[in-house]
Amino acid sequence: MNSDGTPAHQVVFPRTPDGRRSSSALGRAVLADALRAADPAAAEAAEREPDWRRGYLRHFRALVEAGLGTDGAGYDIAAAGLASVHARMRVTSDAGELTLAESLRAEPDRPLSTVTVTGSGTPEREVSLPYRGDLLRGDALHRRLDAWVAAGTIEPSCAEAVRQVAANPDWLDLSDQQLVVLGAGAEMGPLPAVLGWGGTVVGVDLPRPAVWARLAETAEKSAGRLICPVAGTGPAGADLLGDLPAVAQWLLGIDGRLVLGNYVYAPGASYVPLTAAVDALTTHVRAARPDAAVAMLATPTDVFAVPGAAVAESRSRYRGRSGPARTGRVLSGGRMLLPQYPDDADPGISDNLVPQQGPNYALAKRIQRWRATVARRETVACFGVAPPTRTRSVVNNRLLAAAYAGAHLFGVEIFAPVTANTLMALLLVHALRNPRAAGPAVWRDEAFAAAHGGLWRMPYQIRTSLPLAAVRGLPAALR
Repeated sequence: MNSDGTPAHQVVFPRTPDGRRSSSALGRAVLADALRAADPAAAEAAEREPDWRRGYLRHFRALVEAGLGTDGAGYDIAAAGLASVHARMRVTSDAGELTLAESLRAEPDRPLSTVTVTGSGTPEREVSLPYRGDLLRGDALHRRLDAWVAAGTIEPSCAEAVRQVAANPDWLDLSDQQLVVLGAGAEMGPLPAVLGWGGTVVGVDLPRPAVWARLAETAEKSAGRLICPVAGTGPAGADLLGDLPAVAQWLLGIDGRLVLGNYVYAPGASYVPLTAAVDALTTHVRAARPDAAVAMLATPTDVFAVPGAAVAESRSRYRGRSGPARTGRVLSGGRMLLPQYPDDADPGISDNLVPQQGPNYALAKRIQRWRATVARRETVACFGVAPPTRTRSVVNNRLLAAAYAGAHLFGVEIFAPVTANTLMALLLVHALRNPRAAGPAVWRDEAFAAAHGGLWRMPYQIRTSLPLAAVRGLPAALR
C-alpha cells in the first residue's frame, strides 16, 4: 500500500530495451505474435512497421484476412494474441514487476467488502426499446426491426434474435444469473436494462462518488439489485488497474453462475492496460468457476469479415450512386468515395477502422474480440457488434462527432445511448438463453446478430467517406 492509501500494484506496459514503457512497442509485438500463428509474412510486416501510430491500420486488417485462410485459423490467432498480451504486460509491486497471473495469485493489498442496493420497482416483463422519444413494443417494435433490416442498419439475424426475446418475455428474468458489469457506469453497458427486468447486477467501476450516486439512484428506482465492492470506509467501487487481486477475490466470493461482462473504457493508452487487467481477471475467475460465461461488445469501427449478402447490397448501392457522388470521386482524383468491396466477395472485408481512434483503442477492442473467440469454444460467449452511438467519448472528439452528425448521408444510422444499450442488452439475453456453439470460422460467429448501424452495407469505404460526412455534419456537431 502506498502512503496515500492507494494500492501499490498497477498494471502497466512492459519496458522496452531502453527502459521505456511503450504502447506502440507492445501493439507491434502482440499483433506480430498473433499473426505468426497463421501468416508468418504478415507477422514480419507488423514487427517491422516503422510508424505504428500511422501504420497500424493494415496490420489489424491482416488479422482478419489471415483468419479466413483455413478453418480454425481465427481461433489460433486469437489464442496467440491473448497469450502474448498475458506474457508481456506487467504489474508493479514492492517485490518487483509481476506477470498478470502472478499478480492475481498475490494477497490483495486491501480486501473488499460488499454494498447492496435493492430496488423497489416492479419488474418489466415485456420487451420494449426506447427510440427517438418513444418506447417501442409489440407491433411498433417489429416495424422498427423491419425498417432497420430494410435500410441495412442491422443484420437480419439481429432482428430475429430480438423477435425471439420479445416472443419469450420470461427470458428477461435473469434471476438464475449473476451479471458482472465491469465498467458499471458505461453508457453502452446493460446495467439499466437488467436492473429494470429485476435482475442482479454485480457492478465494478472506479470509486468515484458521482458515478456511484447515479448507479445507486438507477438501482433504487428499478426492480433489481445492485451489488458493488467497497474498500474500507471509502466510496463504493474499485480500480481494476490497482485493485486487481482484491476484485478477483471479491468476485469469487459471490454465489451463483457468473456472467463476466467487459464494458470498460479508458481514454488513450490506458485503455490497453485496463483491458488486459479485465482479461486476466476473466481468465482467473473462469479457472475457478468454469461455468462462468463471458460478455462483451465489439465496436463497429473495426475490421470484420461480412456475409456475401452484405457485399451484394453495398455493391448495388455503389452502382446506383448519385451523379454528385460520381463527380466527387473524379474531383478527388479517385481518392474519395471508393467502393467498400470488390464484386462477388464472400466473405467481404468491411474495414471501418477510424484513424482518429488510434492503435491503442484498436488493440483494446481486439483483445476483447479474441477473448470472445477463445471463450466460445469453452463456455457461453455473449458477443455482439454494437451500433455507432453518440457516447460521451465520441462527442468529445470533434471530428468523430461531426462525422457521426453527417453519417446519414451515406446510409449510416447513429444510435442514442439508451437505444443502443437496451438493444445490446436484449441480444445479451438471447445469447444467454440460446447459446451458440463455436463454428469452424470465427468470422461467421462474429457476424451473427450484428447491429453495425449500416457500416457493413454502405457503398463506400469509411475512410474515403468519413471526411465528407464530417464536413456536412460539422455545423450540427458545433451546436
